[in-house]
Amino acid sequence: MTVVDDARPSAPGAAPDDAEALDAYSRVVTGVAEALGPSVANLRVWSRRRGGAGGGSGVVITPDGFMLTSAHVVAGTGARVRASFVDGSDVQASLVGADPLSDLAVLRADAPGPPPAELGDAAGLRVGQLVVAIGNPHGYAGSVTAGVVSALGRSLPARAGGATRIIDDVIQTDAALNPGNSGGALVDGRRRVVGINTAVAGVGLGLAVPINATTRRIVSALMRDGRVRRAWIGIAGGARPLPPRVAATLGRDRAIEVVEVIQGSPADHAGLRAEDLIVGVDGLPVRGVDDLQRLMTEERIGARCALDVVREGAARTLELVPRELDVA
Repeated sequence: MTVVDDARPSAPGAAPDDAEALDAYSRVVTGVAEALGPSVANLRVWSRRRGGAGGGSGVVITPDGFMLTSAHVVAGTGARVRASFVDGSDVQASLVGADPLSDLAVLRADAPGPPPAELGDAAGLRVGQLVVAIGNPHGYAGSVTAGVVSALGRSLPARAGGATRIIDDVIQTDAALNPGNSGGALVDGRRRVVGINTAVAGVGLGLAVPINATTRRIVSALMRDGRVRRAWIGIAGGARPLPPRVAATLGRDRAIEVVEVIQGSPADHAGLRAEDLIVGVDGLPVRGVDDLQRLMTEERIGARCALDVVREGAARTLELVPRELDVA
């Protein structure tokens, strides 16, 4: 049997055919667009809080219609959402739960939609890696832009009520993002969603909340309970270097300096003071506010824990019982 190779190069001097013209970069981008484009929704949101309509993007993540988006896209009590897709389908969606402190929210469509996108793991990303953003900038449905991972490990402040939290490990990309891309997918070359686009920080500077072990737990909690519970001890503080002698003893060079202790908080009841240095929780090292936030999980609510503190150069341990963070 003779096998005919249809991928023969064009004759010298002839224009390349379509297959030849697609270089490796283009093949990756077109492959991502064809595979993931149908799974990204154009969201139209009506909210009493906003007093009008807004929009954004969402990503289908389960066969029964759960969608992931940005919390700020669907912010507002009583928000009504409609989701439309590139195949022309248009469905009503309801808000399952939102977590402003991670800027993630989960919706559920009233009817089954397109096949779900595959979630990846941003922990495996490398600076310079090709990524593709899919969303609906300015309402232009199904728009695709491509770029690279410009930086990893960025931080983004998030606020809800009186609470402030730092979103860790944010992805920075130069893939063009515009208003309306929020809630859309940031996809790697293997067609896996590695981030949810969240902010436009400048020309050529877009940010995405990573899909990783931490955010997967947040998404699971939103799908299961409609909210995310976090522990709270009641301090304001910031990272600062440890005194050389203390750093040498502990084997690390940074801690959290307590700037303020909230009156009546668990930290107040435990005797924590301004200028104390928090170096650990239950023996786990704490080098900055982000470390403390990661440790203040739902499991610590109402559970006694030990706070390792340095006060005036001397180490001591304080016991406290964290309460649930109130973001109302």
